[in-house]
Amino acid sequence: MNNLLRLIGNRLLWLPVMIIGVTILVFFIMALSPIDQAYSVLGENATEAQAQAYREEHGLDDPVFVQYGRFMAGLVTGDLGSYGANSASVAQRVAEALPITLQLTFLGLIIAVVFAVILGVISALYRDKWPDQVIRIFSIACIATPSFWLAVLLILLFSSNLHLLPASGKLPDFFVDPQGWLARMALPAISLAVPVIGQLTRVVRTSMVEELDKDYVRTALGAGIPKGVVVARNVLRNALITPVTVLGLRIGYLIGGAVIIEVIFNLPGMGMAILSGIQSNYVMLVQGVVLCVAVAFIIINIIVDMLYILIDPRIRTV
Repeated sequence: MNNLLRLIGNRLLWLPVMIIGVTILVFFIMALSPIDQAYSVLGENATEAQAQAYREEHGLDDPVFVQYGRFMAGLVTGDLGSYGANSASVAQRVAEALPITLQLTFLGLIIAVVFAVILGVISALYRDKWPDQVIRIFSIACIATPSFWLAVLLILLFSSNLHLLPASGKLPDFFVDPQGWLARMALPAISLAVPVIGQLTRVVRTSMVEELDKDYVRTALGAGIPKGVVVARNVLRNALITPVTVLGLRIGYLIGGAVIIEVIFNLPGMGMAILSGIQSNYVMLVQGVVLCVAVAFIIINIIVDMLYILIDPRIRTV
């Protein structure tokens, strides 16, 4: 319990520092954009007088450090700002988009973990035999497959040719139409999960092999305990410590990959929000979306860190 509290405390202490770093990076990169925000909002037909009035109203003529300070002051109160000619709320746009990105990320994560554990365990149990060789080739192929390229292939095969799964259209609510939600999310989630399946399969296989070669496994088998019981109760649990560590690092890839996959499958998540913000030079929208993605990534990694303690009792202290 002491280790758990210390771990959470350390992560929470670094959370504000990471958030400030992300805001500085995104804000000043967007500040270097040559696109005039006034004309982006008002349109190319706006007069210079209208554009100047917009800049004065929104403080765009202020020094960039003043603008950043204004943004941070609003952030403290929970105001992510507004964007567009209608002054749409960034917080509302994020509230609509973030759940979709998280749904896609976690569905891809579930697919990746389930297949990686199954394939990794089979590969380790049949070490250097034909199942191991087949799974090894499959995992390498998965690692070498870009998600965006796989997404296009899946659209051509399952949507355009076979018409089995939709590649576009409105995303149903999971609690209203779970079957429709799963059908709409299947192709994006598979595209996102395949490279992670290949990486995790190799890690699970290596960890399982190391555990199977340890003395306690030979002792348990020599005592007459069935191999399946030893693998399920002891080997698998101990072998999952390293894959969970790698999985924590892969979550960042999944979130980043989800942003790209959303654009390909036209899902109204954080990826589409970032794309529209960049195309229209909506600095506040891009900042808000990137900031929320970064915070979500940090929180998810805190949860993964806590899983270490649940999986490995040796980390716990009384």
